[in-house]
Amino acid sequence: MTRTADGASAAASAGARMGRGVGVAAAVQWAMLGPMARVAFAEGVSALTVAFWRATIGALLFAAHAAFTQAPALHRRDRWPAALLGVAGMAVMYVTYFKSVQYGGAALAAILLYAAPVWVALGAHFLLRERVSVSEATALALTLLGVVLVALSGRSASPEAGQFAVTLPVLLFGTLSGLSYAGYFLMGRPLFGRNAPSRVLAWALAAAAVVLLPFVEWRMHSNTAWLAIGFLAVVCTFGAYLCNATGLRSVAASRAATVATLEPVLAVMAAWLVWGERLAPLGMFGALLVVAGIVRSARRAEVPQRDVAQ
Repeated sequence: MTRTADGASAAASAGARMGRGVGVAAAVQWAMLGPMARVAFAEGVSALTVAFWRATIGALLFAAHAAFTQAPALHRRDRWPAALLGVAGMAVMYVTYFKSVQYGGAALAAILLYAAPVWVALGAHFLLRERVSVSEATALALTLLGVVLVALSGRSASPEAGQFAVTLPVLLFGTLSGLSYAGYFLMGRPLFGRNAPSRVLAWALAAAAVVLLPFVEWRMHSNTAWLAIGFLAVVCTFGAYLCNATGLRSVAASRAATVATLEPVLAVMAAWLVWGERLAPLGMFGALLVVAGIVRSARRAEVPQRDVAQ
């Protein structure tokens, strides 16, 4: 009996380690979104066009994955909600995020995007009537203060010096990307609970592609641009979402949320390594406050999980 229990415990521990590993892999892949998008922009591809091809190729990959794994079909009642998820939680997020990268750099865009967990807490309070705890209020305050400091830090910055000016369009696009990302989590939670993730993502990304279709620039792109777009679709979309889904099977959602706090840190590091981007000292302090707010929010989410385990 003891050996059986020990074996089960060891298997669970190994599964948890694997889950954390693929979770980190997903964070690394998502961290490359901004730097690789800048490669496409440098080749003359618009943000809307990049978003369209990312959604289109991603939809095809997830449709193929769903067919290969024989995933159950999407429930009929979930088709319109999945389409709404694709439009509001993916198409809008892709475009606004890429616009914030284009105008404000990958590092700043990542900080504004990954404030999403705090917006999720606010959305859950106002839309789902969930109570906001003192811990969540603290996380929100840290994040908002961090965003304000980041905004104040870039008034005299310049791209030539590796810094981007923090203008009103940058803040608007960045904040909208974070809000859209939060909407993705709020709308996606029930859909992923009832359906195979590959089916939901294939349907949602297809809807996103349809909405973005009228804005595509149909012209020849360089090989470098196509390589960047392919990287965004295959690695930062298909690979990252797949790793994330695999990790959630082995790790509690709260643990996955904690691993996700790596994403803004890795994204800033990737922007520095690939493009030499750097935040001003005040902006760096603001970024640390944003990360602290996200960590605070994620750690609060772990408490119920520990209670259940006990």
